[in-house]
Amino acid sequence: MYRTDIARPIRLTDYRAPDFAIPETQLAFDLHPTQTRVRATYRIERRGATDAPLVLLGERLSLKALRLDGVELTPDAYTLSPECLTIPGVPDRFTLEVEVEINPQENKTLEGLYMSSGRYCTQCEAEGFRKIVYFPDRPDVLSKYTVRLRAPKAGFPRLLSNGNLIESGDDANTHYAVWEDPFPKPAYLFALVAGELDVLEDHFITMSGRTVALKIFVDPGMSARAAYAMDALKRSMRWDEETYGREYDLDLFMIVAVRDFNFGAMENKGLNIFNASLLLADAQTATDLDYERIESVVAHEYFHNWSGNRVTCRDWFQLCLKEGLTVFRDQSFSGDQRGHAVQRIKDVKMLRARQFPEDAGPLAHPVRPAAYLKIDNFYTATIYEKGAEIVGMLKTVGGADTYRRALDHYFDTHDGTAATLEDFLSSFEAVTGQDFSPWLKWYVQAGTPTLTIKATYDAAAQRLTLNVSQITPPTPSQAHKAPVPIPVRLGLLSEAGAPLRFVHAGESVTEALFLLTEANTQWVLEGVTQTPVISALRGFSAPVKLTLDEPEAHRFARFRGDPDPFNRWEAAQSLAKALILDPQGAAAAYAEALRATLTDPTLDAAFKALISGLPTEMDLAQSLTPVDPAFIHARRKAFKAELAAALKADAEALYAALPAEATFSPDAASAGRRALRNALLDLIVAADAPAATALAQTHYHKASNMTDQMSGLSALSQVHGTAYQDALDDFYARFKSEPLVLDKWFAVQAACAHRETLTRVRALVTHPDFDRKVPNRWRSVAQAFAANNPAIFHDVSGEGYAFIADEILSVDRFNPMTAARLIEAFGGFKRYAEPHRSLMQAALERIVATEGLSKNVGELAGKALAG
Repeated sequence: MYRTDIARPIRLTDYRAPDFAIPETQLAFDLHPTQTRVRATYRIERRGATDAPLVLLGERLSLKALRLDGVELTPDAYTLSPECLTIPGVPDRFTLEVEVEINPQENKTLEGLYMSSGRYCTQCEAEGFRKIVYFPDRPDVLSKYTVRLRAPKAGFPRLLSNGNLIESGDDANTHYAVWEDPFPKPAYLFALVAGELDVLEDHFITMSGRTVALKIFVDPGMSARAAYAMDALKRSMRWDEETYGREYDLDLFMIVAVRDFNFGAMENKGLNIFNASLLLADAQTATDLDYERIESVVAHEYFHNWSGNRVTCRDWFQLCLKEGLTVFRDQSFSGDQRGHAVQRIKDVKMLRARQFPEDAGPLAHPVRPAAYLKIDNFYTATIYEKGAEIVGMLKTVGGADTYRRALDHYFDTHDGTAATLEDFLSSFEAVTGQDFSPWLKWYVQAGTPTLTIKATYDAAAQRLTLNVSQITPPTPSQAHKAPVPIPVRLGLLSEAGAPLRFVHAGESVTEALFLLTEANTQWVLEGVTQTPVISALRGFSAPVKLTLDEPEAHRFARFRGDPDPFNRWEAAQSLAKALILDPQGAAAAYAEALRATLTDPTLDAAFKALISGLPTEMDLAQSLTPVDPAFIHARRKAFKAELAAALKADAEALYAALPAEATFSPDAASAGRRALRNALLDLIVAADAPAATALAQTHYHKASNMTDQMSGLSALSQVHGTAYQDALDDFYARFKSEPLVLDKWFAVQAACAHRETLTRVRALVTHPDFDRKVPNRWRSVAQAFAANNPAIFHDVSGEGYAFIADEILSVDRFNPMTAARLIEAFGGFKRYAEPHRSLMQAALERIVATEGLSKNVGELAGKALAG
């Protein structure tokens, strides 16, 4: 039984460099479903204390042989425990041969080497390599790998690993392939795939004129659905050359799609492994959101070739060094591909939906945590999204040219090494001569700062005085917070919404960048000719919560005409939150402002679609204490119905003017038009007119692509009743043989905010097509219900909490990493009104009290319970 109360945390302060380096690693795999033999040969050099023993990590391995410089070691020459192989008295330089046996078929954790749909596959980040063979499985042990794979020809025609293929051959029944990766890498980047796969092939000519072969391996018959991913890959490669000057370094770049995967994708050097849901797409099976995510994730994993692979992280505490930086890079790429204004809004929506609640709850942790029990639990929005925001602030403050020079310095200086955040910041210091150490506070402090701006306008002096302050609330283990650098991009508008000029640094401007570094300061703007509307934090220039003391009319002014698209959207969201949470809030004025926005010909469709969406119930919960889910749901539904009624004629006219396109294209403009049309359908249905059901049915049945079909199905889920069930039956009949599409069928039902959904989700987990061992399928029910259906998840009966607790415990028995991610559904339970608080607490207590609980679930559930 695992005891969370005696688990020993790993602490950053305890870090010490490895005692041994392993410059070269040779691996040989004889692949077998239940008895795979792995032979490892290491060239090892002592780098630490002369009396330090060699400690290799391993889990669930059967040791078959151990030789040091060719001499077999007897059991009395080493110590073997369930997690370590320790060899004392080793020389300073030697060769070690290790042979183990493993059982991929029974490995349901989906870490290390496992089988997915009859194929061999690996996932080694963060600590999966130790489930393949004994090794000092830590990111600061970099080695050059040569890998030999042997398997039967029948069933396993593809034998893939990292790097370049240097040899292959066969005999009567088996064949082999030898792969060499010339670049030193940590073990977490090792990859292996073997099985039957179709391939889509292309090539890319680098900026230096080299030709790189590109191959995407997929399920047989699915290669056509990899075409968009291939296009995204080629655009990513060109973008990284043009924007960062980074060229790909191998002769071959491969991607493999697998069905069973705990993550979205993995950046293994030269052999990226993807969850199939983030790689395969065509108009009939994938939505515009799927296309966007494929484009983004393909770019993200490719960009890791430099920000993560060529320069990796010294230890797992520096995880954000590769992930935060790479997320910022992929967000920038997506902005260039799809429009920066719309992309920025989408990125901030995700940040606020996932990271802000994390920062405000019991699971809050710094971007660089100080300690952990299981590093798997720190693959969080804080590491990724908040980490990206810090990089964005550094670029904002330094400017594009300084940022590029700093990144060139970072990549060139630390190429082939395992770096730290201090190394990253020192590159900015090297190219500017300035002190960047204050930015480290963003990495080591948890919590979201609140930025407060109070304005005083002197009409006679034409002077605007802004009193600016910041405070970061206490979080677990961090009661007191120091001020952090906060870049504030700020402009002024007239009360009619037109840009206003002011004097900054001796120049007349309409926008300026200020940097808040203290707890309190004052900014004085001269030459302000009339009472201004303040447009602060433009482009969301810092990941903070803004409190602005201003009349409601000023928010409406920004809603109607702020030239900064983010602040225009932000004003709409802020107004909607205030009106929804006010029991007396009315939609009339808001509807008028939204009407003006929807009919503005200068705005693109994608932006209109975003601004027409109301804050989610989870957004609203962040602004209410104690949280009353039933009140939030009722108020949002009523406000949306009132808004829809006020805009009914306009929405119907605009919807009619946007007919479904005869030919599908995934480009940004086409996706934007579909997004607006589908947002209008959602609004029309909310008006609850009888004709809306017929419109939703027509929208669903006449859809020529999955985006519109899912929009129609979602609209019918709001209507519910016979029309909804008929559409569900039709959808299942069409797509029951398409696993990725069927996930959508499960998810739309789990997210339906109807009282019968509790009964439905319990039935869904007994459906013949439901399988908890397939992470995508499990998430399509459990996560969709817990994260996307707050009204029913928080039902006062407590049945929603019981259902999710049951699911966490069921999956924890074989896949702790996936199970633990659902604990966040209970995070911050102390903020909820009764009976929710007590019921959520009881669910957590039941989880923590369960015998045999994994470290993953135990750590997060314990933190959530401690609150």
